[in-house]
Amino acid sequence: MENTANRAELCGRFFTLPEVSHENHGQKFYHFYLEVERLSGTADVLRVVAPERVLMATELEQGDMLFVRGQVRSYNEHTEGSHRLRVFVYADELQCREGEPLNDICLTGAVCKAPVYRRTPLGREICDLMLAVPRGYRRTDYLPCITWGQTARLAATLSPGDQLELLGRLQSREYQKTTPEGVQTRTAYEISVQSAQLLDDIRPISLENF
Repeated sequence: MENTANRAELCGRFFTLPEVSHENHGQKFYHFYLEVERLSGTADVLRVVAPERVLMATELEQGDMLFVRGQVRSYNEHTEGSHRLRVFVYADELQCREGEPLNDICLTGAVCKAPVYRRTPLGREICDLMLAVPRGYRRTDYLPCITWGQTARLAATLSPGDQLELLGRLQSREYQKTTPEGVQTRTAYEISVQSAQLLDDIRPISLENF
C-alpha cells in the first residue's frame, strides 16, 4: 500500500554501483548513490536503498539517468557509544529514463522537537525542524527539515505535536566534525522546505524560493 504521508520522486545520474546494504527476512537490500543536479548547477548526492527484486528488474549502468519513486526514511546508526541519524530514499520503483533532474519530496507528520531558529553570519533566517513521519508496522521515520526566511520565522512558532504537510527537496550538505581521531568531513541529509501547511487549522506557513 502506498504511504501517502511520505512520497519521494528523484531523477538523477546513477552515480555509484550498488553494494549490499543489509539482509532482512531472507531478502537482500542494496544501496547506491544518485547525483541530482540543482538549478544552481551544484548537485546533491543522495543515498538510495532498494530491495533486490526492485534493483534486478532494471538494467543499470553507471552514468545512466535513473528515476526513483519511494519514501524518505531514517534510522539511528550506533557506533562506539554514539549514534548518527542516517537519512536515505527507499526505492519502490526504479526506471532508466532520460529527463530533467527531479527532486520532489512530500511529507506529512508531526513536529517532534522544539524548532531551532537562528541567523547566518549574513543575516539569513533559518529554522530547523524534526518531523516524525509515520510508516507501516507502527514504525516512524524522523526526518530533519530546514526552512528559510519568512517560512523560518513562522516555523519557529510551532510546538511539538503540530501536524504539518511539507513540500521540498532532499539535499546533501558536507560539514566538519571533530572526533577523537581528528577532524572528519561528513555528509548531512535534510529536507529543504519549499512550502508547508499546518494541518490543524490549515494555516499556511508561507512559500519562499530556496
